[in-house]
Amino acid sequence: MAEPSVKVPSDVVGSIRGFLKKQGGSATAVLQPVGEAGVRITLVGEDGGLLGDRMVDDMTTAKAVVDSVDGLEVGEWDRELTSVANVRPAHWRKMAGWVAKQKRFPQARNSRILD
Repeated sequence: MAEPSVKVPSDVVGSIRGFLKKQGGSATAVLQPVGEAGVRITLVGEDGGLLGDRMVDDMTTAKAVVDSVDGLEVGEWDRELTSVANVRPAHWRKMAGWVAKQKRFPQARNSRILD
């Protein structure tokens, strides 16, 4: 019995191809399940190790996206990959969410222990 074909999101493929064009033509993709939200495809570019990411619904779709983009290979967060990953300041702010815009922070609950 043949497996059903997977619909590869064209917007995701297009944005990944654009990322690759800016990053020397290739990148490593780390496929990370994030619960009900789906699967994060984190990209580490060849040229400078800049990060990019896209979300898809499930692992089958994530693997189909990787298979449909030339210059993209699946990898893991190992020592070699993390040593070349270069996180831009804007990406740090994006990952920090609401905390990135804060000017004041509450005192740590364990501050008496730390003093």
